[in-house]
Amino acid sequence: MTAPLIVHLTYRLDFGGLETLLIERINRMPASAYRHAVVALTHYTDFARKISKPDVEVYALDKQPGLSLGTHAALFKLLRRLKPAILHTYNLAAIEYAPVALLAGVPVRVNGLHGRDAADPEGRNPKHKVLRQLMLPFYDHCYANSGDMLAWNRQVIGVPEHKSSLLANGIDAERFRPLAADEQRPDFGFGPACRVIGTVGRVQDVKDHATLVDAFALLRARLPGEAAALRLAIVGDGPLLPALREKVRALGLEGLVWLPGARYDVPEILRGFDVYAISSIAEGTPGSVLEAMASGLPAVGTRVGGVPEVIAEGITGQLVPPRDPSAMADALAPYLRAPELTAAHGAAGRARVLSHYSMPAMVAGYQALYDSLLERKTPFRKPIKSCVE
Repeated sequence: MTAPLIVHLTYRLDFGGLETLLIERINRMPASAYRHAVVALTHYTDFARKISKPDVEVYALDKQPGLSLGTHAALFKLLRRLKPAILHTYNLAAIEYAPVALLAGVPVRVNGLHGRDAADPEGRNPKHKVLRQLMLPFYDHCYANSGDMLAWNRQVIGVPEHKSSLLANGIDAERFRPLAADEQRPDFGFGPACRVIGTVGRVQDVKDHATLVDAFALLRARLPGEAAALRLAIVGDGPLLPALREKVRALGLEGLVWLPGARYDVPEILRGFDVYAISSIAEGTPGSVLEAMASGLPAVGTRVGGVPEVIAEGITGQLVPPRDPSAMADALAPYLRAPELTAAHGAAGRARVLSHYSMPAMVAGYQALYDSLLERKTPFRKPIKSCVE
């Protein structure tokens, strides 16, 4: 019997935390349980090559700005041809396509809340709220990847408890690990004596990398004795990368800030950092922070979304207000002055990931959700054993 097909609908398939974990789940879910296809509303890049499972088709609908009714029609035709059992849409950008899936005969429709846009970091946009509420009857389940987002879904949008759940992110703690005692620290051109503050993520407005650059400039001014050894690494591609490079140049930080664009050796890069920083103005559960913690790094992050659920303040890192370079610089400084604090918070962070954010648990959680919804919506389907049984 052919395994049911899941179509994953996302705005773009490119370098990013949501996309990385989407591909991890596809690669790790047993082939006997589900088949997968990925549909990008706009486009996909070489990042799609990270899908290692065979026979996973990737499609792009080339959506234009605005309503783009043609995209609805194109998705309808594609769903009619693919005949998936489940449509899994991600975030607000894809939420409006559940009615199309219903008309195309897709039995189960799921939406995942993984974060918000920079234009509406706190979820206050009334048009977005109305759209989510209008789409709610068309979905069988609306999960969130952080407790903050789950509470917002229930209290603000009105998602019933029986149609909502928390599905936490998971991290591969074997790939993302601390530097071993007998390993040489990766350099990437920084120099062996340098202290590196690093971050990984798509360079877009919601990540607010400009604040991190400003914090780095302040930190160098506040720590004149350490300034010569300080470096900043911002790894990732995105629409604001040229502007960020220009900002670095204007501040006279060329040669001190590494902006390599998208990289596919992130686990190795993280092992070359001393401390991790995330300056986002909105987040779900930030997978990049979990990867850094799994790599034994202390983390300094903004107090937004699910970040405080990940970073235990004073234990695995520090929390600061968003859009506050001065507070970010103050929180980073102790890790550059006290190696013993860096090591202690880094070790505590890895222990937290191992106990709370297991990759097998994440995959099993998603599969269990798919199984339960399909068994309810298609009662004659034979139940599938969970991948953790």
